[in-house]
Amino acid sequence: MAAYMLAAMLAALFLAVAFYAQMRLADFTATSGKLWTVRSVLIAIGIGCGYVGAAMYREPVAQALAFLIGFGVVHLPASAIVLMKGLRGEGPS
Repeated sequence: MAAYMLAAMLAALFLAVAFYAQMRLADFTATSGKLWTVRSVLIAIGIGCGYVGAAMYREPVAQALAFLIGFGVVHLPASAIVLMKGLRGEGPS
């Protein structure tokens, strides 16, 4: 039970990271074409990473949590970049 609780907290944290990255990408992307390309790539890789994580478990709850964690972890570098660009006051590129 404690493992599920920790996994649920990690999933919530990484989903928040994914949400932050997806929402802030628009502020730093010059065109809508580039924005949708970046979003699509992040989502596709996130789904792939989440699938690989979920495949390691047999229990449905563990699979769902592993999928959400894998999906969110992919967004971590993008959210860090967006955060740093925001702190430096950079514009779209």
